[in-house]
Amino acid sequence: MPLIGSILFNTYFYLSLVPITLIIVFLYFFISTKNLQYVGSLWIKTVLYTLRMFCGVRWSVEGVENIPKSPCVVVSNHQGQWESFFLQTLFIPSTSIIKKELLYIPLFGWALRCMKPITLNRLNKISSLKKVIQKGVLKLESGFSIILFPEGTRNNPEKGVQPYAASCGLLSVKSGFPILPICHNSGKYWKNKKFIKSSGEVILRIGNPISGNNPKIITNKAYNWTKETYKKIY
Repeated sequence: MPLIGSILFNTYFYLSLVPITLIIVFLYFFISTKNLQYVGSLWIKTVLYTLRMFCGVRWSVEGVENIPKSPCVVVSNHQGQWESFFLQTLFIPSTSIIKKELLYIPLFGWALRCMKPITLNRLNKISSLKKVIQKGVLKLESGFSIILFPEGTRNNPEKGVQPYAASCGLLSVKSGFPILPICHNSGKYWKNKKFIKSSGEVILRIGNPISGNNPKIITNKAYNWTKETYKKIY
C-alpha cells in the first residue's frame, strides 16, 4: 500500500539523516571533499534503495556512455528531491549550485555545507551570478563537475520542462567545459513536497555533450533537447 510504504520510507529517511549528518560533519575535518562525497553517496544509495523497497520506485539510466571523462556542466530539469540525490551519486567529484537558503535547513543544511556547494543569493541575482560563474569556473578547472537546475525551481511534471537560464551556457563558455544535458521524469513518482510516493520507473536519460562559443545558443540546445526528450519519457 502506498501509504504504509511511504510511512516506512519517510521514517528511515528522517531518522537516518541524524547519524549521516554527524558523520559528515566529523569527517569534514579529516578527509577531502571528494572522499566526503563518496561517504554521502553511500547514504544516498541506501535512501534510494529504501525508496525502491518500500515504495516501488525503480529507475533506469540511459546514455551513461555520453558522460565525459573530464569535468562538465551537468544540466537537468528539476521536479523534486530524487534527481537532487541521484545525480550526486553519478558525478563524483562534483559541486552543486543551490539557493543559499538550503544551508540553513537543520541537519541537512549542515551536511550540505560540508560538501562546499556554490550558493546563489536570490535577493541579489546579478552580483550573486557573477560570483557563481567565477567559483564554478574554478571548480571545473580543479576537476569538479558542476550540477545545476537552470529552470530555477522545481516544476510540476505535468507542465513539462520550463525555459533554462543562460547561466549554464555562460559557465560552459567561460570555463571551456561542455554542458551535459540530462532529462528525467522523477516527479511522477517522488512528487515535490508530497508525503505519498507512487510506484513506477524513473527514466533518466543523458544526452550528448554540448559545446560552443555562444552561451544562449548552447543553453537553448540543452533546453530543446531536454524538452523534446521529456515528451518521450513522460
